[in-house]
Amino acid sequence: MNKPGRNKPHSGSSKGRKSKPGDKPGYQGKKNNGRKPPFKKATKPAPKAANDGKIRLNKYLANAGIASRREADNLIKTGLVEVNGKIITEMGYQVEPNDEVKFNGSLISQEKKVYYALNKPKGFITTTDDPKARKTVMDLMANTGKERIYPVGRLDRKTTGVLLFTNDGDLAKKLTHPSHGARKIYQVVLNKNLEKRDLIAIEKGVELSDGPIQVDEISYIEQKSRKNVGVVLHSGRNRIVRRIFEHLDYEVTQLDRVFFAGITKKNLSRGQWRKLTDKEVSFLKMH
Repeated sequence: MNKPGRNKPHSGSSKGRKSKPGDKPGYQGKKNNGRKPPFKKATKPAPKAANDGKIRLNKYLANAGIASRREADNLIKTGLVEVNGKIITEMGYQVEPNDEVKFNGSLISQEKKVYYALNKPKGFITTTDDPKARKTVMDLMANTGKERIYPVGRLDRKTTGVLLFTNDGDLAKKLTHPSHGARKIYQVVLNKNLEKRDLIAIEKGVELSDGPIQVDEISYIEQKSRKNVGVVLHSGRNRIVRRIFEHLDYEVTQLDRVFFAGITKKNLSRGQWRKLTDKEVSFLKMH
């Protein structure tokens, strides 16, 4: 007599079926008799359509650092862009990988996007070219690579600190446009102590020749004399920090930008540059 739990018949077994070569061990199911198996074979997903490498002409110009996409549309409308020797004014025109694209008569090419931070020293002007042959920030960036980069915003000749460079026209436009207003932090040294009443006046806002200006924050720098002030603002107006203090009869003797849109000059000596990390670039793009 069989003991309980042993030699139970297989559920769904077929009596009298002999196993054949090739049968899997323990298999006692019936043949499908030509019917489709009760399961579907895994199928490979249909291949995606091949990327033909085309790109919109305005994006091509932006990628080459010529202008933002919106500005590029205006350049195209005015007939300044040629593709394969033909002037293109059509919005949405698609450029193919081997097309020859010219802007204002000069051949341009696609470049990979690059991003750098420089700790700008005194004595260098923020421009890509100077007819007076003065030292420019581009002299300090000469060994970055073959990409054609340019500074994002400006620091005047006497001002030091963090300055960004890229060939990403869209990002540069975004960071410098008044509607976005990248956050900037400056350390200021004045020719005399800043009076408390003047600090409060700056905090409330002052009226300059080109309109009112109000900083986000202003404070004395701890453990230093009252000649040393920290200023936080978003405005990108020309020489704005110097002009704020000049308006109240102070002279800025030193001006150092320590923060721009989340990027600092940490671990960079004067005149040194570094590539931005992927994390920093992502942060800028989300700015």
